[in-house]
Amino acid sequence: MRPVSLCALLIVVLAAVAGCGANKESADAQSAKASAPGSSPSGSVALPAGLDQGPRAGEAPSDEAKAKLGESLFQTKGCSACHAFGKRVTGPDLQGVSMRRTHAWMEQQILHPEVMTKQDPIARQLFAQYSLQMPNQGLTPDEARSVIEFLKHKDNEAGEKH
Repeated sequence: MRPVSLCALLIVVLAAVAGCGANKESADAQSAKASAPGSSPSGSVALPAGLDQGPRAGEAPSDEAKAKLGESLFQTKGCSACHAFGKRVTGPDLQGVSMRRTHAWMEQQILHPEVMTKQDPIARQLFAQYSLQMPNQGLTPDEARSVIEFLKHKDNEAGEKH
């Protein structure tokens, strides 16, 4: 073979080999991500319609065991750096939140705040009002539900004082 053809062939082979390892995520991981509940094949989350329609989260009794775990998560995940009850910090005041929002809306806001800001009109309005994107704390759905139980507990506690 001529040296130029040999160089060209070598470049093509090297590019093909390099391309094989370019995607570090395995096919199994990609498949698992695509089949995760609420995710689309591209890996992005698709929000269900009508998230804030229906009964408010605080209308159901709170689970006190989950509320205790939720309180711990609220503190350890740094939620209290931006949120308080009865006053505004850098994020919205959370007093009464369980009576303003549905369980589904709060769960999605906790689990996927970056998606909510893009797709949900309430979250977009809050982002515009506070000029601050809520960070995704990487909670599991069970942990998010515990935080919601804590928020319900705080609202019930505040209701008893009045």
